[in-house]
Amino acid sequence: MESAGNYRDFNSYLREVFGCRVQKISIDAGLTCPNRDGSVGRGGCIYCNEKGSGTGAAEQALSIKQQLEIGKAKLSKRYKARKFLAYFQSFSNTYAPLAVLKELYEEALAVDDIVGLSIGTRPDCISDEVLDYLEGLSKERLIWMEYGLQSASEATLARINRGHNVHAFLDAVRRTHAHRIAVCAHVILGLPGESREDMLKTARFLARQDIQAVKIHLLYVVRGTVLESWYRAGTFQCLRSEEYTSMVAEFLALLPPHFIIQRLTGDPHPEEFVAPAWALEKQRNLQAVNSYMRAHGLYQGKFHGLMGDCDNRAALNCKLD
Repeated sequence: MESAGNYRDFNSYLREVFGCRVQKISIDAGLTCPNRDGSVGRGGCIYCNEKGSGTGAAEQALSIKQQLEIGKAKLSKRYKARKFLAYFQSFSNTYAPLAVLKELYEEALAVDDIVGLSIGTRPDCISDEVLDYLEGLSKERLIWMEYGLQSASEATLARINRGHNVHAFLDAVRRTHAHRIAVCAHVILGLPGESREDMLKTARFLARQDIQAVKIHLLYVVRGTVLESWYRAGTFQCLRSEEYTSMVAEFLALLPPHFIIQRLTGDPHPEEFVAPAWALEKQRNLQAVNSYMRAHGLYQGKFHGLMGDCDNRAALNCKLD
């Protein structure tokens, strides 16, 4: 992902740290989620299917090592990457006993050229015991915790059947920071019922938190989800590409300039993807965001700390001289 100077992108950060191209390799560890097994809810989030945003590799009985070796071969050829992060992506990757997690994480770190872990999970699924262990790993490896907040609106979290509240995120961030581990917050733009103002409130909320990175996703529709039924019934509409482009640009302008932006949109699996069609054009969408920011004089941090509670378009476009 190239930022063209409009925001602090993850690739550039990793190159600063390691001096070479570093790529994430997505891993399916075969874990689950408390929002699917009945611990905090049933059926999962409205946009999540039975794969849990994963690759399905665990169903193919591929080990962590095998998944990483396959990923290394592809990414080293495509991007000339020399080092890699093992990204535990599917479902909630701290939702297991510590002994199980240790085995998974250490299998990944034992693979050549794996320089660290990115661990995707829910903020209500992280224990101090696991954080203690990860703090130890972080002394020699790069460790990122990636917490799915999705929205700073309690009403939205209830609407999407998230199964946790904003306080759970704040608590997870506080405890993770106490263990000196980097945090990336996930948010989704275009959630049902959210206005542009709601999404900008999430940006301002994140800007006040002690986190190190943000990952921005588009809400797209995949098969086998509650969201698909809403979409086909006509009760949910996806954002248009122009709406998403401007929303991402304005979101970034509210974030502190030191935040690392790990992602600006998702990577739908074509075989399970439903809508919107434009979401499959990742490079075009990234270019559109950069072009919009240049055309409107926007950059990450432009309005950080200057806007207070004002989030109307006139304020965003005003001259602050």
